[in-house]
Amino acid sequence: MSNARVSAPPFQMSFFLPKYWPVWLSIGLLYTISWLPYKVQVLIGKGLSFILRTLAKKRINVAKRNLELCFPQKSEAERQSLLDKNIEHAGMAILETGMGWWWPDWRVRRHSDIEGYEHVQAILDKGKGVLGLAIHNMSLELGCRIAGLKYPSVAFYRKHNNPLMEYMQYRGRSRSNKYMIHKRNAKGLIKELNQNEVCFYLPDQDYGRSFSEFVPFFAVDEVASTKGTMLFAKNANCEVVFIIPVRTRSGYKAVFLPGLNHFPSGDDKKDITRVNQKIEEMINVAPEQYLWMHKRFKTRPNDEYPSLYD
Repeated sequence: MSNARVSAPPFQMSFFLPKYWPVWLSIGLLYTISWLPYKVQVLIGKGLSFILRTLAKKRINVAKRNLELCFPQKSEAERQSLLDKNIEHAGMAILETGMGWWWPDWRVRRHSDIEGYEHVQAILDKGKGVLGLAIHNMSLELGCRIAGLKYPSVAFYRKHNNPLMEYMQYRGRSRSNKYMIHKRNAKGLIKELNQNEVCFYLPDQDYGRSFSEFVPFFAVDEVASTKGTMLFAKNANCEVVFIIPVRTRSGYKAVFLPGLNHFPSGDDKKDITRVNQKIEEMINVAPEQYLWMHKRFKTRPNDEYPSLYD
């Protein structure tokens, strides 16, 4: 087995200690809910959104600020309506983690669909790897499970800080993934792409100043945007597709979109700008489902720039 792959964490007897009991309780509750009828889970998800309004006020304020920054052309009432819908989807996202980790394959297939997979297959037929650029929609956890049922993928992985949650998270995400690679192991991902694997990467997050180009994103002029996309596109025998996990009225979809023409072009900053523009298009398919609650604009071009979240 390649050294690039993350090893499965072992079960520890210490997991039975009292400090892990709240985690066991949460896991047990989430697991139990995952077996309820889907329509019942939707109702529970709406109930959770009311709890989030009380317990996650800081995150909600971040989402509100992100919407102000990204959609200044919208009225305050329009942004508030979008925020309210986003909170509703956040409540459901908690339950979708349980669906992604524990639903049997037949149940995932019953409530899901895949569109545009021909774009992936066309690249594989050329004998190349597929770099799938996904966005942080609320249903991402379940979306990756859906996509993996069509073709098991390789994905970057961030370990959970809590050992018991890490044990559960790894096994949950392994349901559809072939295997996972540590998020800092860029060489490992390039190796897998060169072996014609389908690999997922999330370019819509802040990787820090040293690993970013500062280019526009929505209405913000200088946003830390990862160089990772270009690193993989230029150094691996691969082509790019884009992936949108979307919640529908009846379930979920994983939508695959074709990559960019003449990519990479040789101008990294221009190409990263084009990727951001594509991400904007993908977010606008269902903006209420995007993870606006993370500080996407935290890193500024230099320390003299004021924070956008103060």
